[in-house]
Amino acid sequence: MSRRQFLRLVAGAGGLLGACRPKAAEMALQPPPGKRAEIRGICFDLFTLFDPRSVERVAEAVAPGQAAELCREWRVRQFEYAWLRATAGQYRDFEVVTGEALDYAAGARGLSLSANDRHRLVAACSELTPWPDTRAALESWRRAGLRLAPLANYAPGMLSRLLAHAGLAELFDAQISTDRARTFKPSPRAYALGPELLGLPREQIVFAAFGGWDAAGAAWYGFPTFWLNRLGVAPEALSAAADATGTTLAELAAFVAR
Repeated sequence: MSRRQFLRLVAGAGGLLGACRPKAAEMALQPPPGKRAEIRGICFDLFTLFDPRSVERVAEAVAPGQAAELCREWRVRQFEYAWLRATAGQYRDFEVVTGEALDYAAGARGLSLSANDRHRLVAACSELTPWPDTRAALESWRRAGLRLAPLANYAPGMLSRLLAHAGLAELFDAQISTDRARTFKPSPRAYALGPELLGLPREQIVFAAFGGWDAAGAAWYGFPTFWLNRLGVAPEALSAAADATGTTLAELAAFVAR
């Protein structure tokens, strides 16, 4: 059986990839113009594989009744601070930025975090819960011979701890942190690490984005792009869009196999 035939098989109805496709969120496939190159690799935003909301369980223990609002403000500031630092030429890695953003979010809510609580919350970002379909999907792509890598804004230590904690590290050919380029997605220099470290041209690597902004950045860079819209958020109003969207890794597999 060829790799393409195998991928079509596992993508069919969830199969090895787990959950059934929700009828309310049918995949919207828009074929890119012209013939697409054979896909030989996939780069993932981490949150396509891990549920970022799992941090809220730790936050609830630290700040009872305020976890959702604290984490919402924290996430917004993480990205704002990352992009501000990159634009201003004041780069610090994402673990530093994460701590800075947490300090702001806590202060904005009138919370005084102990050093231990601050450490627990930052560490929770490297102990996220994988989505239910993550392991089976990665294992099936691995068997099919695809080259796999997270391509993440996470600092290298955060990334390695996360994959080790979930027991998924051995399923990847590379662990790509944008720290290597001293910038963050959606900089083209960040996405360029995918082809560099997987040893494939960009046209042969599907980028799986969790955020609409990341899907736009990957499309601008030139990746075949799939937006894994796990939480059903509205699309960005930008001049670039993913080639396809869906809510499960089974739908991503169908896109890869096309």
